[in-house]
Amino acid sequence: MLKRIVIAGVGVTLLVGAIVYMKLGQFTVMGQAATDMTFPPSTVTAVSINEAQWEQVIPAIASVSAVQGVTVSAEVGGRITAINFESAATVEAGQILLLLDTTSEDSQLASAQAAAALAKTELKRLRKLVKKKLTSEDTLDRAKAQVKETLAQVGVIKALIQKKTVRAPFSGRLGLRQVNLGQILSVGDPIVALQMPDPVYVDFSIPQKNLSQLQRGMKVRVTSDATPDEVFQGEIAAINFAVDAVTRNVQVQALANNPDEKLRVGMFVNVELLLPGTRQVLPIPATAVLYAPFGNSVFVIDKQKNEESGEVEKVLRQQFIKLGQTRGDYVDVTDGLASGETIVTSGVFKLRTGMKVVIDNKLSPGYSLNPSPRDS
Repeated sequence: MLKRIVIAGVGVTLLVGAIVYMKLGQFTVMGQAATDMTFPPSTVTAVSINEAQWEQVIPAIASVSAVQGVTVSAEVGGRITAINFESAATVEAGQILLLLDTTSEDSQLASAQAAAALAKTELKRLRKLVKKKLTSEDTLDRAKAQVKETLAQVGVIKALIQKKTVRAPFSGRLGLRQVNLGQILSVGDPIVALQMPDPVYVDFSIPQKNLSQLQRGMKVRVTSDATPDEVFQGEIAAINFAVDAVTRNVQVQALANNPDEKLRVGMFVNVELLLPGTRQVLPIPATAVLYAPFGNSVFVIDKQKNEESGEVEKVLRQQFIKLGQTRGDYVDVTDGLASGETIVTSGVFKLRTGMKVVIDNKLSPGYSLNPSPRDS
């Protein structure tokens, strides 16, 4: 019995050994085949990078404010008897917006005018009496003062009546009406907002390190996400003398043209402050950059000679770079690349160092410093 068990164990061991030996042979053949396998080169789009001259700009975030803007309010109280404007309407300077009830003031004016007329008549009579020396000069002086007092009272009532006629202080665009017919207004109650739509102020901040470069009259470009295809031109109108002690920025106010009223007060906009002169840059398409937390990189195409075939092949090399400013579809490389090198411009996320490639730019996307829409 023991002999049979031993023979069976030896047989099983030999069988397992034969199977392992066969599998090891298969794995060896497969490994050698994988080592000898040559992958076909990948097709990529590429571009040769060259130095260029870019205008110098300082980008900033800004907000739009009115050159002239006010909330029209009641200078005196009263009941609204007429509203002569519509919300969002355009008005001219001096145009009547609203009328308040002046019934009481009209009666007071009539009484004051009657008193003034009586005082004038009395003055004329006293002058005749003075010439005849039938009254004193003191009585004449009191009559003159009475005339002045009554005329002043007439002027006060007329001024009060004028204040109950609310007019536009300047030409501009109205906001939403905040009152209704018959409403009783108190002093200072808002009636409607009035803004001058063109031109407008664009307020933004610049770091103090750029303060020496700022001058009044420098050109600015303004863009808004509300009208991404339109650029508004302007120039610096004022530079704040003080620097913010918290942010170390200086406030700048530019005056921008707004003929179509597309820039609205309170709107968020982007500003580019144009500095004099140009600077030398090394621009590359933004799609060529492989962005990563540990560093941005591009894939450079190097030429290498194949030792077996003797042919010159294009091989990828991952190169880490430092980026500067972005303009349109391009980004400036400040370190890591040299002019004349060729880099892959699309599909970089699927590439790796050592890959062989062929260049085919038939389907390469177009790149522009001023794309439409902007910042595409």
